Order: sequence, then C-alpha cells, then structure tokens
Amino acid sequence: MKFEEILELAERFEEKVINFRHDFHAHPELSWEEERTSKIIEQVLIELGFDGVRRGFGGTESGVVGDIAGKKEFPIVALRADIDALPIEEEADVPWKSTNKGVMHACGHDAHAAILLGVAHVLASLRDKLPCKVRLIFQPAEESGVRSGAQQLIKEGVLDDVEAIWGLHVWSPLPAGTIGYRSGPIMASSDIWEVEVKGKGGHSSRPHEAKDPTIAAANIIMSVQTIISRELDPLETAVLSIGRLESGSAPNIIPDKAFIQGSIRTTNSKVRDGLPEKIERIVKGIGSALRCEVKTNYIHVYPVTVNDPIMIETLKEVASVMFGDKSLVEVPIAMGSEDFSFYQQKVPGAIFFLGITDSQKGTDAEHHNPMFKTNDEVLKKGVALLAALAMEGTKRSDR
Repeated sequence: MKFEEILELAERFEEKVINFRHDFHAHPELSWEEERTSKIIEQVLIELGFDGVRRGFGGTESGVVGDIAGKKEFPIVALRADIDALPIEEEADVPWKSTNKGVMHACGHDAHAAILLGVAHVLASLRDKLPCKVRLIFQPAEESGVRSGAQQLIKEGVLDDVEAIWGLHVWSPLPAGTIGYRSGPIMASSDIWEVEVKGKGGHSSRPHEAKDPTIAAANIIMSVQTIISRELDPLETAVLSIGRLESGSAPNIIPDKAFIQGSIRTTNSKVRDGLPEKIERIVKGIGSALRCEVKTNYIHVYPVTVNDPIMIETLKEVASVMFGDKSLVEVPIAMGSEDFSFYQQKVPGAIFFLGITDSQKGTDAEHHNPMFKTNDEVLKKGVALLAALAMEGTKRSDR
C-alpha cells in the first residue's frame, strides 16, 4: 500500500498520542503494578474494535493484548511496547512530571505505550486494508529482571500463531528522528553471578588461627576478570562487573563470611552458555587454595537480543521509502539488555531504536536518569513506522 496514507494518519493522531504519553508519564507505575495504565489501554482497544482484548497477566491486573483482524486469519504479526516505569525520583521540571513519588518513566516506556496506541488508531482506520491479523502487546515488567514480563506473557500464550514480532525503543544516544538498526545481535545478555565465601573468623592480631574469607573474596574479584581478558576470544564482546561486596563488622575482626554479587554481559549466546562453568571453576580453585568453602550461584536474566536479518532488511526498505536513507543509522551493539529477547527466542523478531536527542529541548539525558526526557516530536514517526511494518509484516515469509 502507499505509505502516504499511514503518514497522514500518524499526523492526524499525533496530538492524541502526545496526550497519552503525558498522561502515562504523570502516572508512572512500577513493574507488575501497571493497573491504571493497563485499564486505559484496554478501554482504548475496546473502543477501537479490537478483538479478544485481554488485560492482566502473571496473576496481576497489568498488561494488555488485543488483535485486529486482517484479510488473513493467520499468520499474525505482533507489535510490542513495554509499559512499566522505574523506581527513580524525577528531577526534570515538566508540566507532566510524575505525580507518583519515587517512580518515574526514565526509560521511555510511556512513549512506547503511547506510540502503540497511536498504531492502534492507524490500524483501526485501515482495517479493510490489513493483509493479516495484527496483535498489539502492551507488556508489563520489562524492567523486572528475573521476573520478566515477556517470559510470563509468552507462557500465557501471547505468541500463539505469531509469525514475527516488532519492537521499538526510543533512544537518547541517537539524534531526534533517526532510526537506529542492527542485524543480528543488537543488545547484550544480562546475568547475575553470586559467590558465598565461608571461612573461619578470628582476631586480626592472630590471622594464622583464622581462615580469612576477605582474602579469598579479593582474589576471586581479581581472578574472574581474567575470564574476559584470557578465556574469551579478543574479538568477542563481554563485560564482567562487581556490584556488591559484603564482609566484616569491625577493623580488628577477621569475619567468617563474605559475599560477592556481580553482573556479566555478552553479545554471543554461545559465550554466555559457557560463563557459569568458568566462574565456578575459578571460584572453587581459589576457595580450595585459601582454605575456604565457596558456593556459586548463576542467575540467567535476559538473553542476547538478536534481530532477524530479513526483518531488518524490511525495516530499512520501509524506513527509506517513508523518511529517506539519511534517517537510517546502523548502530553499534548496546551492552544494555532487553527482555524483547525472549520473544525472539520463540519467533523471528526485530527491535529498532528511534532517536530522541535534541540538546535544545533537553532530551539528551541518558536512560534511567532522573533528568530523562522524551522528545514528543518523534512520536508520530514511531507510529507511522510501526504501522507500516505491521502492513508489511507477512512479507517475511514470502522471501
């Protein structure tokens, strides 16, 4: 179909989308608590005539899924937006500033929800021209980590009969209006590793009578870094960090326990699979050498986010026609993580970035920052592009 009609509809619904965004921003809700947001989304989809609208996942009132019928019942193309906020006190002075103390949309999920509601309006206006059924997924708890919303929604069937899924993320590292894409890995996995070290406490003046867990912990912290520098191919991307170290209560007491907690990220799923063994081997070796008992715990959180190459080619073709080649930017791999990756493990999927940075408007703060602001001027572009991809989505299987 001609994209001019989609662009015109995105322009027509721009004010409505901005109003949705401001409302969601003023009333942010944490992961699995997005009840108000979900009720608004549910009501809009029902009013627009979406089929099978469902609200509430994971035993909560959060999250909404709805379908709009096309010429074909199957396959289904899905579009996903995350809707949760973060436990951050907002510092930006905007008229729609958060009214929920200590909670803020500091990652742009308010924009994602508003954009997808804009897409709902566009698709409802083009109902008779839809080539296939489109499913809109308003997902809770992207920021929830181990209890990710994507995993729960998949368990509850949101990907049933879905052939492909698209996602969008507003992106402050990119200039406003640019479209960031990458084929293959685009965001890193994110896992947590923990080590409990048990020694024998004692007085600092008689260290020979103790088994010092702090020395073991210090050696573990230094040695696990060699996984990155000496056990992985230098061309691989990975990062290991220590976020938490606990031990002791006084300067003259050797404690009997120490605890280490850190994160580890990579952009290669095979590398990720081998990391738990590498950490455990080093930790156990040091524990044995320094006469301490050690226990490791590796917590898988988010997989690598891997974009389907064919879908990225579709994105580039559509965006180029709609906005010109100069709107497209091939982005480097981001070491942040996304639970959109869980959808991609089940069906072909692609997520892309929509730039929001404009220093004149103050929309250049990093994500998860109390001064983060979304650029309202780019929202209609996100609406138009997602709607166009929904119309083109079935072409993936025709190539």
